[in-house]
Amino acid sequence: MRFFKVFLASLLAFFVFTAIGIITLMVMIGKAITPEKVTVAPNSVLVLETSQGYEEQQQINPLGQYLGEDGTVPGLFQTVRLIENATDDDNIKGIYLKVNGNGNGFATNEELRQALTRFKKSGKFVYAYGEVMGQQDYYLASAADKVYLNPKGGIDFNGFSSQIMFLKGTLDRLEIKPEIFYCGKFKSATEPLRETQMTEANRAQTTQFLGELYGTFLTDIGANRKLDTATLHGYANQALIQEPDDALKYKLVDGLKYDDEVQAELRSKLNINADTKISYVSLSKYNDATTLDDGSGDSRIALIYAEGDIVSGDSERDRTIASDNYIRDIRKAREDKKVKAVVFRVNSGGGSALASEIIWRELSLTKKVKPVIVSMGDYAASGGYYISCMADSIFAQPNTLTGSIGVFGVMFNLQDFFNHKLGVTFDGVKTAEYADLGTMGRPMTDAEKRLIQNGVDSTYATFKSRVVAGRKLAPAIVDSIAQGHVWSGVQAVKLGLVDRLGGINDALSSAAKVAKLSSYQLVEYPEVKPSISKVLRSMGNKVSTSMVKKELGESYDIYQQIKDVKALHGQVQAKMPFEYKFY
Repeated sequence: MRFFKVFLASLLAFFVFTAIGIITLMVMIGKAITPEKVTVAPNSVLVLETSQGYEEQQQINPLGQYLGEDGTVPGLFQTVRLIENATDDDNIKGIYLKVNGNGNGFATNEELRQALTRFKKSGKFVYAYGEVMGQQDYYLASAADKVYLNPKGGIDFNGFSSQIMFLKGTLDRLEIKPEIFYCGKFKSATEPLRETQMTEANRAQTTQFLGELYGTFLTDIGANRKLDTATLHGYANQALIQEPDDALKYKLVDGLKYDDEVQAELRSKLNINADTKISYVSLSKYNDATTLDDGSGDSRIALIYAEGDIVSGDSERDRTIASDNYIRDIRKAREDKKVKAVVFRVNSGGGSALASEIIWRELSLTKKVKPVIVSMGDYAASGGYYISCMADSIFAQPNTLTGSIGVFGVMFNLQDFFNHKLGVTFDGVKTAEYADLGTMGRPMTDAEKRLIQNGVDSTYATFKSRVVAGRKLAPAIVDSIAQGHVWSGVQAVKLGLVDRLGGINDALSSAAKVAKLSSYQLVEYPEVKPSISKVLRSMGNKVSTSMVKKELGESYDIYQQIKDVKALHGQVQAKMPFEYKFY
């Protein structure tokens, strides 16, 4: 009897504490969703950190304020709009750019640079300061009126390089045999599985687009620092920037200062006393304090963000373009009579070819009843280009990577790995010749290989036909510029794959013009809403990823690439190479 009393008391206590925990969590989330109103004091400075990673849409973390993190992290376009708002905000006198790392893509940094340049034209200041500046950090910082470097810090200005990790040797040692099917001599996504170094075709295309990216990098910096590109290239080629004094000598920075000296200059700029605290406002706080103008009138333009891997079906994962989810959002925008045009913002290196086709179809139906304009981000390649090519007009940044019109499929034969490494064997029965097609327990027959290659060829032909129809180009032209070739935004315009260079604002202006709108309201899809399950899942992912990274260290990239390889089995992919690493 005593046992049952103790058991029931413990069970009751468990349920009570669980209920209290759930109620507390819900109260915390409720408060976070409706945060207290933040006000911006007069004579304030908006702080932007180059280390901030910008996704396309804002990220809401209801528990952020309790975990020492930002509750809301504005998305890229939202950040651009906040900078524009600060231009006319009398309480914001300038922007302080904290240079402390930069993991954003080239086109994202370009979008931010353009916003900072427009901000400066208002007469307000932009100051940048960093202790150590990487090349992408400096690229963004160079848009500032003044760039200051710590006297004992450093700056990387050695040019760009791209490196690919090849797994063929690892697979050979493990006796894992990939069966690879692809279309396009430049389709290099499978190279890490079948080669030990870059093919000449891939080396040629990477050299070309890396040169284009570097040219944009030098041109933009040169315009701000009043240095010609040949001079800047000479700095890198001769490794002239080794010490902070070199950066000052060659006019990459305006001065070598410690943090307190920069703060003193800012106080002088703000006309406040040396002992007066500067009113800094973080981007997240400024977002909480600001109500952005979404326009006016009955007419609307729908801005649909598509970021991440393209997959079939439904998905609640972040940075994922799930076909079922996007069918619903695109259809909703199409059937809304108040929506007069759609801007489709694409930042994706592709994914499932079938999911890309399904999304292409829904956008094509939309194009029949209202204008569809595409704005490209860091990537809009392979499947990312597939879902873009039907648009009335396509905008890209000079340093967007696009094209990669090609497809591939991978099947893994693990028979020798299981037999020789693990002692595992397979056997079974089947009712038809191809019933076990795709099994990893045996090598494929020649007939099976022909079936898979025919499917890949058919998908590639469909992909090219979509480009021919969407871009109004001759089939022979499309075939010559397809082949899986990755192009920069600059080259894509010359080839007819993109219409104009520009950012999200340019795409919106184009949509309004085509739809003949003098005023409109902006509506965004997918809807961003916090949920307990999403927050907890995100926290769990962060913790597990952090633990794996800590354990594996520099080997984490290898682990992640092997995981990506495993996910490729048995699906026809319209996808870029795993990931370009730029240094």
